[in-house]
Amino acid sequence: MATVSKTVGVLGGMGPDATVDFMAKVIALTPADRDQDHVHMLVDHNPKVPNRQAAILGGGEDPGPDLAAMAARLQTAGADFLVIPCNTAYAFQASILESTNIPLVSIIDETIVAVREHAKVNAVGVLATNGCLKADLYQKALLANDLSAVLPDDAEVAELMELIGRIKSGGKDDAVSASMRALADALVSRGAQAIVAGCTEIPLVLDDTMLDVPLISSTDVLAMKTVQLACGETPLPGRE
Repeated sequence: MATVSKTVGVLGGMGPDATVDFMAKVIALTPADRDQDHVHMLVDHNPKVPNRQAAILGGGEDPGPDLAAMAARLQTAGADFLVIPCNTAYAFQASILESTNIPLVSIIDETIVAVREHAKVNAVGVLATNGCLKADLYQKALLANDLSAVLPDDAEVAELMELIGRIKSGGKDDAVSASMRALADALVSRGAQAIVAGCTEIPLVLDDTMLDVPLISSTDVLAMKTVQLACGETPLPGRE
């Protein structure tokens, strides 16, 4: 059993259920026989961070200062590295990096690494928020890895945002799950050989048993990387 030696700082609350889901997955993935074997998580669970979508799409308050303050608090509290179980928040990572000197693990980059483990995948369907898509977070990362992106159209993005809103308000019923599956299937019908759940609300209603192609959950990927780093299975990345 690996020895937990590093403390993770979690910038959470975006949204609350997704943060709890991430933490639960870290616990489930940790090889532990007792309390003391588990990962030390320092969590700033702050749902008051300004809306990331509104900031990217125009007119919304910049969440960068709030994210920077959270990151700085976590570093001061003893975090060795930082993670954010929210994809769109990485559009503001410059503010976090300016306020800290510890590594920030990118959910975007790690998800692309997971995609590349599927050797036959060249075209990747991306289910992500309108802000995440507008910021080109996944599109740029896929292009840099010689992978093509299959994206939802405007109507599908609008439906996806409505579903994410329902999930955030507690709606995780079969109807929401079926609608999310239909959106993923639409991308598959247009050539996607895998689907990235590029919003951490999506895995709350969609899992890989529901699709005919691989589903790469950004939450699962980040949780696994967190365990590997905390347990010393993987060295901490350096700061550029």
